[in-house]
Amino acid sequence: MTGDHPASLNAKPPEFDAAFQQKLAELIAWRRDVRRFKPDAVDPALIEHLLDLAQLSPSVGNSQPWRWVSVDSPAMRSKIRDNFVRCNDAAASAYHGKRAELYAQLKLEGIDVAPRQFALFCDRATPQGLGVGRQTMPEALDYSVVTMIETFWLAARALGLGVGWVSILDPETATTDLDVPGDWKFIAYLCVGWPVEEHVDPELVRFNWQDRTSVGRGVLYR
Repeated sequence: MTGDHPASLNAKPPEFDAAFQQKLAELIAWRRDVRRFKPDAVDPALIEHLLDLAQLSPSVGNSQPWRWVSVDSPAMRSKIRDNFVRCNDAAASAYHGKRAELYAQLKLEGIDVAPRQFALFCDRATPQGLGVGRQTMPEALDYSVVTMIETFWLAARALGLGVGWVSILDPETATTDLDVPGDWKFIAYLCVGWPVEEHVDPELVRFNWQDRTSVGRGVLYR
């Protein structure tokens, strides 16, 4: 990755005015898990730009443990696709009746069409950071990767790109198929590309799987 990071261009902190704050709120609201992609290619320079921004994400002890694997070959994508089909069939068996029928109609991934696809891993053996902040909670390394993914996701959305997180995969099979170092833990599989359609509401709401709720919104005070 090359290029100056935005934070290094100005010594004086920027002022985020009310207009920017409103746009940021809209960006967060319009960030969707995209499953329906156009086949149009994504400029590699655009991906490099997003990776530069993602590199600015917070990580425990400045460990930056995220490791990207670009999944490009038809053979490897076919393995990931087979992995998904097996896991999705198993997941479908947990539902019955009307709920099973609805599950079968859901679009849950974009592997067949998304022009760019990445597997994200956490390097649990990284010497970066010298172990700061993870002696008592080593899983903070994994959380750092997830935080980076959200940064990448929002930055992609700001440029009009869609991102879809495919979680219906067996992580051990994916790790073996992708032949990565043994200390890397599988965190996510991302599909990236131009969305077919834009929606402010999640697809699972739109297709009557479940409405948004306020679960988790409350704060406990001790």
